[in-house]
Amino acid sequence: MFKKLATALLAIGFFASTTTLVGAQEDDKVLKIASHMPPMTDIVEIAAEVIEEPYSIELVEVSDNIQYNEAVLNDEAFGSFAQHRPFMEMFNEEREGDLTAIQPVYNAIVGFYSPVYQSVEEIEEGAEVAIPSDPTNEARALFVLAQHDLLKLDEEAGLFPTVDDITENPKNLEFTHIDLLNLTGAYEDGVELVFNYPTYIASIDLTPEDALILEEDEEDTFAITLVIREANLDSEASKALQKAFASQEVYDFLDKLAAEGHLKPAFEVEGDQENSTASEEDSAVSEENSSEEETTVEE
Repeated sequence: MFKKLATALLAIGFFASTTTLVGAQEDDKVLKIASHMPPMTDIVEIAAEVIEEPYSIELVEVSDNIQYNEAVLNDEAFGSFAQHRPFMEMFNEEREGDLTAIQPVYNAIVGFYSPVYQSVEEIEEGAEVAIPSDPTNEARALFVLAQHDLLKLDEEAGLFPTVDDITENPKNLEFTHIDLLNLTGAYEDGVELVFNYPTYIASIDLTPEDALILEEDEEDTFAITLVIREANLDSEASKALQKAFASQEVYDFLDKLAAEGHLKPAFEVEGDQENSTASEEDSAVSEENSSEEETTVEE
């Protein structure tokens, strides 16, 4: 039996306690970026330190998952850094928006936690599963369960399956929809399987290492992404912004968090790619020279 305990909130996994009213984006060299809650706001501030002149970045903190997209759509902010592509696409569909994702930055390591089970094999018939009540995170949670063969989904559901799109449920799991911010409480209440983000589960001293199962998504479908309006896509400002968010400084910050198991970077630094290519070329030349020397010796 499917139970709905909370009203759907259009959220992607983050919340902040402070609100800054967004004013019009007046100076085209000062790029307002709407975001909320670390590490997203931290990344905006790092990008602000490295963006190339004549541009600068102004962080605009918001307190919900609607303000930042409305701000960009209404040209009150140049961009946002608070969501993944599926959430953005849902917003565009609902608001007839023209937002576009220009730079994936990091992917939070999500999964299911259990106060009861130590392995997937222990999951009992009819176990209760707490999943988010908002559409995009509900879909993400269901994908994780499907990746671990705990259910099967209708392929025609696309990026946004719901519990109604479950075609096979071998353990007859019972789903409870809970507001994303209350999922940690569900774990404390003893719900057998609980979906969660590292940001929230950390409040009870758990990390992804404690998860029963983790997301397996090599394509980083749900990577947190820099978003702007499509009309600004080819502007010099957007290019400078993209370069700042994909900088070595941002990558180094993400790398430290990755070591703690909270996330993984969703991009490679351009310089690293060039160095890697150069290293591969040097290696190839070295091997070729070595091969020639061996041939000469044999002759």
